[in-house]
Amino acid sequence: MSDLYKKTALVLGAGGFIGSHMVKRLREEGYWVRGVDLKHTEFSKSEANEFVSGDLRDVDFVRRCIRFTGHLGNFYQDIVDKFAEPFDEIYQFAADMGGAGFVFTGENDADIMHNSVTINLNVLDEQRKLNELKEVNKTKIFYSGSACMYPEHNQLDPDNPDCREESAYPANPDSEYGWEKLFSERLYFAYNRNHGIPVRVARYHNIFGPEGTWDGGREKAPAAICRKVAYLPEQGGAIEVWGDGLQTRSFLFVDECVEATRRLMDGEFIGPVNIGSEEMVTINQLVDTAAKVAGKDVQKIHKLDAPLGVRGRNSNNDLIRKELGWDYSQTLEEGIKKTYNWIQEQINNK
Repeated sequence: MSDLYKKTALVLGAGGFIGSHMVKRLREEGYWVRGVDLKHTEFSKSEANEFVSGDLRDVDFVRRCIRFTGHLGNFYQDIVDKFAEPFDEIYQFAADMGGAGFVFTGENDADIMHNSVTINLNVLDEQRKLNELKEVNKTKIFYSGSACMYPEHNQLDPDNPDCREESAYPANPDSEYGWEKLFSERLYFAYNRNHGIPVRVARYHNIFGPEGTWDGGREKAPAAICRKVAYLPEQGGAIEVWGDGLQTRSFLFVDECVEATRRLMDGEFIGPVNIGSEEMVTINQLVDTAAKVAGKDVQKIHKLDAPLGVRGRNSNNDLIRKELGWDYSQTLEEGIKKTYNWIQEQINNK
């Protein structure tokens, strides 16, 4: 590795929301970064040293991706294996996913499960083969799991959801997306046990912030609500809110998610561990927060037949505080203000 760089990192899903923020963070820390995604970053140019477009469901493409071939990039050059090295770290964010309108209708279940599982199998097994070829096992792999894997029966009470890490079993996620996330985190731990691959697994809780999807049907609740409020006239008006608005969630700003993920990768604890906020709010309160930030009078029209997910979900951070000394620091209102202002800017620039 060149003295110019601290370490090498491969970020899969680098064209997406959290992945693009992770690329920025790693570059700030002095890493050489290869970013990989089906699509380029939508809202700003990727800061990766090398950005490669391709399909991680293609095992031959993954085989090339996981080989570091020098700080000039050289992905598209035919480099023989003896000159290729494993990356120091891999961050696996790539998945077929979206908000409630994509995940909970049932129409996308097969694609969600097939595409995401295929990607994770390809990454792990090609890394195993490279490790055996090079007779090293240094590459640490982070997998971005989800709180959607927690049992539905522990999240029926919106005021008292149980999302402690140890509450995951007996398993009963409320969607095929959640089942896939549960299977995939078990897959990473299986490759850790059987092949010694160093892994780190987090369960993300509703990450939001600027440069995330904000329209089109795959956006998460904070972005969707900010968009609806931003489109209202200055005096305000009414927006559609899915469900009765009494369902609860917590939302973590993306910068804090990246910080917690980096701490997990730098430490010895492998997870699984929640990464989220414990500031639980109703969806109605989320709307009120966006309205306050916008300075608009907003009425709610509840769509009771909309896809919803569980009644209550809130991160429990006891374990991450104990193992990593991390906790969230930004309030929801602070994060919504940054997100709302960014979405308003996107609308103005349309």
